[in-house]
Amino acid sequence: MRDDALLNRSASDLPAACDVLVVGAGPAGSAAACSLARAGFDVVLIDQHAFPRDKVCGDGLIPDAHRALQRLGVHDEVMALAQPVQHVRCIGPRGKHIDVPGTLAVLPRRQLDLLLARAAAQAGARMFAPLRFMAPIEDAQGTVIGARLRAAGEDNAPAQHEIRARWVLLASGAVPQALLAAGLCERRTPSAVALRGYVKNDAMVGRITELEVLWHQSIRPGYGWIFPCRDGVFNIGVGVAQSHSQGRGGAGTMQDVNLRDVFAAFTEAHPPARELMAGGTLQGELKGAPLRCSLEGARWSRPGLLATGEATGSTYALTGEGIGKALETGLLAADALIDGRRDGLDDAAVRERYESSIRALKPRFAIYEKANSVNQHPWLVDLLVWSANRSASRLKRMSGVLEETHAPRNLITAGSLLRLVFER
Repeated sequence: MRDDALLNRSASDLPAACDVLVVGAGPAGSAAACSLARAGFDVVLIDQHAFPRDKVCGDGLIPDAHRALQRLGVHDEVMALAQPVQHVRCIGPRGKHIDVPGTLAVLPRRQLDLLLARAAAQAGARMFAPLRFMAPIEDAQGTVIGARLRAAGEDNAPAQHEIRARWVLLASGAVPQALLAAGLCERRTPSAVALRGYVKNDAMVGRITELEVLWHQSIRPGYGWIFPCRDGVFNIGVGVAQSHSQGRGGAGTMQDVNLRDVFAAFTEAHPPARELMAGGTLQGELKGAPLRCSLEGARWSRPGLLATGEATGSTYALTGEGIGKALETGLLAADALIDGRRDGLDDAAVRERYESSIRALKPRFAIYEKANSVNQHPWLVDLLVWSANRSASRLKRMSGVLEETHAPRNLITAGSLLRLVFER
């Protein structure tokens, strides 16, 4: 069966029941579906878009993503398509930079997500798309026992399809509609917003070779990036942190920020970005997307249902990197179900096992959340660059944070800033 047929089965062929229904075939959903299918679960995977499909993202694979891809057994296949990178280049407002070494690569999400969904299908998961989650099906006690779904072209009709499942995994991403329908949403508005495009510029090949991230007063409270893909194509974009205020009932309002203006300011402030755009050809249009960060904004489970990936806020604040932790949380959700069946655990015990594994990730997210003050005060990056360039041990510790082998309690605090200045 061809890939498009294997991944885009018709809703008319949807089975009446399965062990696990996974909603969303991005990194979290596909990782969970792949792991569960390999463990012998009957898995149905759905996505609201037919594959392959585009996804707004920086496309950077940092060390946590590499570890998850290795566990899934697809790392070699990913790296055969990806652009390897040696460093994250952190650039301050004055143009000075530090190169933080790490296990890094870049692969557009259109390719990555297709590869991951294919791995899930090859493991035995049955994928149906385009098919949208509309609402959970509940028993008399309020436990989720399945879902109501709607296929493309049925937007003006009630949900036309139903499937029963022992568990539903919600891996629906940052947009809140599925979370709201499932009764898990605590914050409707995103943590941040981003805008990105792909630019082909062969003249810049060999000149932009790192994951470049720039902080500058003109794009405060945001950041800009350029990540090199293959074949002379570059992912260029901007993100704005803390983009929405928090209001009652999880609602909020967006800051007075125009992402296209931020993007224009980035290309003006960063000469390589200006040169890339001036001499390159934009591949398609600039596209924006919301981000959910810091494992906040949603409950992680309810009876019969686990939320995973960016639906739970699996994206890091500060830089907006989220692929690795989406993969990791998807694997943690699968682990909880696999362990639960092996150990004969009830619903509450499975959910607690999953939620405890997510809570264990919180200190890592807290580091990035504290460091998010850099987006409000870009001059801190100049100080960090100056400090790291005079201390090899400090640069090594920064690499350890990236590789997750070093977890400082405080990254950007008054005390840590004094240490940056006075300690060697």
